[in-house]
Amino acid sequence: MNSVPHILHVHGSFSLGGKEARAVRLMNIWGGRARHSIMSADPLAMGARDAIDPGISVDYPDAPSFAGKPGLARYRVITAFLRQFDLILTYNWGSMDAVMAHRLAALGLVGQSAGLPPLIHHEDGFNADETHGLKTKRNLFRRVGLQSAHALVVPSVRLEGIARHIWKQPAGRVHLIRNGIDVARYADRPAPDAMPGLVRTPGKLLVGTLAGLRAVKNIPRLVRAVAAHRDRLQLVVVGEGPERDAIVAEAAACGLDGLHMAGFMDRPWRFVGLFDIFALSSDSEQFPISLVEAMAAGLPAASMDVGDVANMVAPENRPFIVRDEQGLADALGALAADADLRARLGVANRQRAQRDYAETDMVNAYARLYGEALASPMILR
Repeated sequence: MNSVPHILHVHGSFSLGGKEARAVRLMNIWGGRARHSIMSADPLAMGARDAIDPGISVDYPDAPSFAGKPGLARYRVITAFLRQFDLILTYNWGSMDAVMAHRLAALGLVGQSAGLPPLIHHEDGFNADETHGLKTKRNLFRRVGLQSAHALVVPSVRLEGIARHIWKQPAGRVHLIRNGIDVARYADRPAPDAMPGLVRTPGKLLVGTLAGLRAVKNIPRLVRAVAAHRDRLQLVVVGEGPERDAIVAEAAACGLDGLHMAGFMDRPWRFVGLFDIFALSSDSEQFPISLVEAMAAGLPAASMDVGDVANMVAPENRPFIVRDEQGLADALGALAADADLRARLGVANRQRAQRDYAETDMVNAYARLYGEALASPMILR
């Protein structure tokens, strides 16, 4: 290995969501201490590259397809590509072909095991097709493929349990690293014009959400919950994705005026504090960074009870973490009706974020784990 490690990141897609935001943030913080190559199984989903600092050494190499039917011939080609790097980082189900190729190479089935770089897999959650239950074949695939991984990283207690009990990963391989942010950045009130094009409707509060516009985020559910209080709430959706038109259509069908589709916006500390209430309507989450960002900005939250959300927010906010759409509408209504309640919950959430979700703790944990895999514990510090 050269003095600067060459790290390959393999994603199913590289549109800016929680896992991509974290990966990019780590890259930006480590600066010149590493160089990076990024692969997406969906070559058209590369929007997160715009958030990488211009000074970071990063490329997007030509590579074999990381999407396709399993097969030794494919895995042999993938393995040859993986050998160019010092460390392989894989993310979620969309990268599992790289994980399986690495496993078969470790067994000597698709080339020699000597010289194979270490691999660390990250699981942050599930897509819409596993919202109502994990797929047996995928569970078996993960169970087999991860056997040669140096580590499996998860951000939530729920995922830690799945990794241990369903994917049968030994305790020493599973690392729980909670997502963290630079909480201090969110302390200042944003400028009123921080979100281009936003026109606040007089007399209405802003309900905001940050999400990749994918089916699993179920933003139409949030549209309907806000529409139940259309006389006093206005909805802002920050993000891009294939569900954009469906969200706009749902707002029109519900008679929800004033919907602001902000599109992709980076550096969320510049604008999250414009919202009066933060909301999450996802069918599946684990440890959403967007919720931590909202908490750091001092916002109350209304959310579906998914992943670790109920345990992430301050105890005072937990009654507004709900199980169904009517509950979400009721939570928004209660928060809209009580300014003092919103203020108290916002203060409690900010204090919780300051105490438990410091970015330095997350960065140090990843630097330590990646450094151990590279046999150079201080290389990213």
